[in-house]
Amino acid sequence: MSHTATGTDPAQPPPEDDHAFFGQPRGLMTLSGLEVWERFSFLGMQAILVLFFADQVSDGGLGMDPGTAASVSAAYGTLVYLVSVAGGWLADRILGSYRAVLYGGILIACGHYAMAVPTATMTWVGLGLISAGTGLLKPNVASMVGKLYGTEDDRRDAGFALYYMGINIGAFVGPLVTGWLGEHASWHWGFSAAAFGMTLGLIQYVAGRRHLAGRKHAAEYALAPGPMRRAALMIMAGIVLVALVATALALAGWLTMDRFVDVLTLVSVIAPVVYFVVMFRSPRVTPEERGRLRPYVVLFLASVVFNFILFQAYSTMILLASTNARAEIFGFHFPASWYASALGAFEVALAPVVAAVWARMGPRQPHASNKIAIGVILGGLSFLLMVLPTSGHADETYKMAAWWIVGSYLLLGLGDILLETSGMSATTKLAPKAFASQTMALWFLSLALANGIQAQVVKLYGEVSNPAYFGVNGAIAVAAGVAVIAAAPWLRRTMHPVH
Repeated sequence: MSHTATGTDPAQPPPEDDHAFFGQPRGLMTLSGLEVWERFSFLGMQAILVLFFADQVSDGGLGMDPGTAASVSAAYGTLVYLVSVAGGWLADRILGSYRAVLYGGILIACGHYAMAVPTATMTWVGLGLISAGTGLLKPNVASMVGKLYGTEDDRRDAGFALYYMGINIGAFVGPLVTGWLGEHASWHWGFSAAAFGMTLGLIQYVAGRRHLAGRKHAAEYALAPGPMRRAALMIMAGIVLVALVATALALAGWLTMDRFVDVLTLVSVIAPVVYFVVMFRSPRVTPEERGRLRPYVVLFLASVVFNFILFQAYSTMILLASTNARAEIFGFHFPASWYASALGAFEVALAPVVAAVWARMGPRQPHASNKIAIGVILGGLSFLLMVLPTSGHADETYKMAAWWIVGSYLLLGLGDILLETSGMSATTKLAPKAFASQTMALWFLSLALANGIQAQVVKLYGEVSNPAYFGVNGAIAVAAGVAVIAAAPWLRRTMHPVH
């Protein structure tokens, strides 16, 4: 039974919602619709961000070299997902999931509007606002999807697959719009389109709020009024202090862009280690829940490896496409950033197929750990594929056929569906009850760590040969996926009730 089945709790949707959206709870439509527009804005902007960083100042860019542009873009991704920890805690203890998502969306929209202003200062202000907003929105909207289902509801994985299809509709359309505007108008017109998309997402989220499970105004594990006021004051004071220290260090010449990237990478390594330690030692976590956290560490590391590959679809792969791939198919010319839409297109097309397969197989479907392992292997193969068209050239002026990039994104897209849907679904089931939203944030910390590692590794892009770069990274990912498959018997025993 789904959580929506009772209808007696005023914070729950009406009973008739339970199978109203393709056999899924109607609230899934509201949350998927929000993610369509959030991903439209986020990935639409990210598809042109690395090109904006690397473009000449005279053409409206920031004039960075390709390796630095990719590194800074990855560092921005690191910051986005690091903040998700605070977003999960704020939802659990102060805001509640509904308000956390709402406020996060507002910050994201304001950030994109700031980036529409054609100055470097507003670019960095906008990226900061988007980072804060995404940290509030992402972990909590996924947790709200999980609340639509009971733990033993076989529709859960199919529901997350449909939710992920919504994400990738936005991922497909966003780069088409922002990429065209970025090339034919200006980069900042592309950022304006992202702002408009997020605004539409907020409107439909508020309009569909009655269909959401657990839409309480208060946090589920709210602090007492006194500690809540102190926490709010400490948070505001901390933000002000960090801003002042960062400004002082920047003016003194110590906080350079390279050092800022290095600090974020260091934090991305430390944060998940500390978070796991806190949860393992918390008296609010039962021995049974603690036992389920152990296999979750394996899933966390698998996510890191895969997303290290995935996020380069918006950095090194876009840079490679802009310099060494033909931007035409069947005589139709397109902006290099449109390659990012291929990833979303494949995921839109394949997500319902995957959802239908899992729903048809029911309890006979592969274990979640095997789905995740196959996803990691496919991610590695997407990079290994790029060894072929980048090998055997006398110089770097060659142009590969567009189908090589498209084929790589096909493998990556299928791997993403298998890993992210199964990983998010398993997270909502493995999460200790007292850390529900925060454990979802921990899954997003794996994305922060993947970006943190990427921010360092992509500095090698352009310094080593392309076949070596893509070949070594791809081989490591394939080996990691095989290792997860080898651990499958232990994972099946320890991940109950995940199947």
